[in-house]
Amino acid sequence: MPSTSASSEYGTLLAVAMRYAQEFDRELDGPDVHPVLARQKATSRWEPHDPATARAQQDALIKILTDRGVTVILLGAVPGCSTQHYPRDLGFVIDELFFTARLNSDHRLPELDALAHLPGVLTPDSRLDAGTIEGGDVMLHIDTVLVGLSEETSPEGVAALRRALERTGVERDVVPVAFNTDGIVHLDDHFNIIAPNLALVHRSVFPKTQLSYFEQHFDMIEVTDDEALAVQTNVLAIAPDTVVVAAGSTRLAMQLRRRGIAVIEVDYSEVTRLPGSLRCSTLPLRRA
Repeated sequence: MPSTSASSEYGTLLAVAMRYAQEFDRELDGPDVHPVLARQKATSRWEPHDPATARAQQDALIKILTDRGVTVILLGAVPGCSTQHYPRDLGFVIDELFFTARLNSDHRLPELDALAHLPGVLTPDSRLDAGTIEGGDVMLHIDTVLVGLSEETSPEGVAALRRALERTGVERDVVPVAFNTDGIVHLDDHFNIIAPNLALVHRSVFPKTQLSYFEQHFDMIEVTDDEALAVQTNVLAIAPDTVVVAAGSTRLAMQLRRRGIAVIEVDYSEVTRLPGSLRCSTLPLRRA
């Protein structure tokens, strides 16, 4: 297993962790629905998936990656965890350090156990000590770490990451990303850095001040409400000029090609019955 390393969201992908979809048994309706999930259902589509079909679609992505020389590490199944095929949430790499997420949902905590079996990943210096923060909210941009303040990531978690970077000598600014609505699952469903200074942006969920920041730092490809609901923002960059997108993302794929980005399409329709897609289902461990 190579050591962890990533300085951007689009460096050539060398090693990634994934986990196969399993049964979905979480309550989506009725009086027992968790308040966070209730808010998220107002902004995202939640539909139970067929595990076998979702796994077949994951296998298609795995073939795309392995054909390009990417090492794919499959994490073991965790019974009772309905969204375990979204390991992106479990952690994130910043430069040479792997940070274990502080998950907001107790029912997902067993998913973290598999990380202990990844040699060279867990180090005492990179542990976070407060709040909640999940990998779907964390993105690298030049000398900055952008962190979405979604339902799953708290200001205390952002502050904990800032302290951890200072403690480990990583010289990056930590910049919180604000939303103008409740119910956001993760940042990467609405904003995604996919190439040098190029990002997909679902404008309607961000306040004007946040959009102004994006406009100053990125060439923005705007994502419509319907495209965001279909989780089409959640693409996976595997090289500075290559992006994997879910089949059906026709307009966004065209916009990417116009900017010289090679687009690889894969059917992920069963995986995206829950509010996650290609980025969510991959946890990069090493990028060139």
